[in-house]
Amino acid sequence: MKDGYLHTRDLAVGYHGKPLIQNIRLELARGQIMTLIGPNGAGKSTILKTIIRQLDRVAGTVILDGAGMERMSEREVSRRMSVLMTGHIHPEWMTCEDVVATGRHPYTGRLGILSREDWEKVAQCLELVHAAGLAERDFSQISDGQRQRILLARALCQEPEVLVLDEPTSFLDIRHKLELLAILKDMVRTRNLAVIMSLHELDLAQKISDYVVCVRGDRIDRQGPPEEIFTADYMMELYGAARGSYNALFGSLELEPVRGEPEVFVIGGGGAGIPVYRRLQRQGVPFAAGVLAENDLDYPVASVLASQVVSEKCFQPVGEGAFRQAAAVMERCGRVLCPVAAFGPVNERNRLLREMAREAGKLEEVPVRCG
Repeated sequence: MKDGYLHTRDLAVGYHGKPLIQNIRLELARGQIMTLIGPNGAGKSTILKTIIRQLDRVAGTVILDGAGMERMSEREVSRRMSVLMTGHIHPEWMTCEDVVATGRHPYTGRLGILSREDWEKVAQCLELVHAAGLAERDFSQISDGQRQRILLARALCQEPEVLVLDEPTSFLDIRHKLELLAILKDMVRTRNLAVIMSLHELDLAQKISDYVVCVRGDRIDRQGPPEEIFTADYMMELYGAARGSYNALFGSLELEPVRGEPEVFVIGGGGAGIPVYRRLQRQGVPFAAGVLAENDLDYPVASVLASQVVSEKCFQPVGEGAFRQAAAVMERCGRVLCPVAAFGPVNERNRLLREMAREAGKLEEVPVRCG
């Protein structure tokens, strides 16, 4: 990693002087996003609350911009670090602009009076999070997604070098999750912020993070870039998941396959089969899939949901052996579904399978797409 702007040295966190996680060594540079992941109750929020001094350290130190935070005043810290933690705030009789303006208090005098320049900063931060139109709205009357944007604007109004966020996408719908993280990524690039946060959504953590820290309950289990962390086996191990599977390619979870002899044969490919596989799984119908190239988009999903998959090597046309195997499996199935609309030279034998199913009266209509 780059030289850390924020780093911990032999940090131990816990409650009432009792350590829960020890020897925490994190190093976060400006221009980076570090994300803490792990099961509920593993200690992600405890680590963040200790870093921001909401909880007392059990041991070790947190170093911010070269200085131990235990020796820094609240004003010194708030000029370098902004915080957006889980939980709703309920300011009474405050507009969104008023809420954002509280972020300027580290820069005001004892009376807390904002200058013209301070109000210009407030307006700029509202623009940055695409919330200028909310300035005069009552903060208590806006949606959760809008509130998160306003609170992010307040945090940015402090002009921090480090931004700490605890589950910032909680309570947000998919649009507002994506919107908030896109704004955050822009701020990291344009303002050279250092961001440390916790996330539950593994797919989002995999896509937005520069560095990932895995919290296991009594230790930091693993840390590194996302391409090293997000593997199928390790995600299942980290979360203690005994059922279903994690798809590292898509960053998604899949349910368990339906056990038993396949009743339906699916001729898929190019992603066309994936919704059919999932529908059959939901209906509790065991199925077989083929013939799929091992680099086909369908293949990783079929591999974890189907009772049987007939496959072909990457970049190879469907061969005679795979064709005969698929025909034999298909013959034992009572129904055949083919969501693929068109076939090329590489999967010509899949077209022949479809014709065989049609002639046998097994082919059922299903929405199709080009494959």
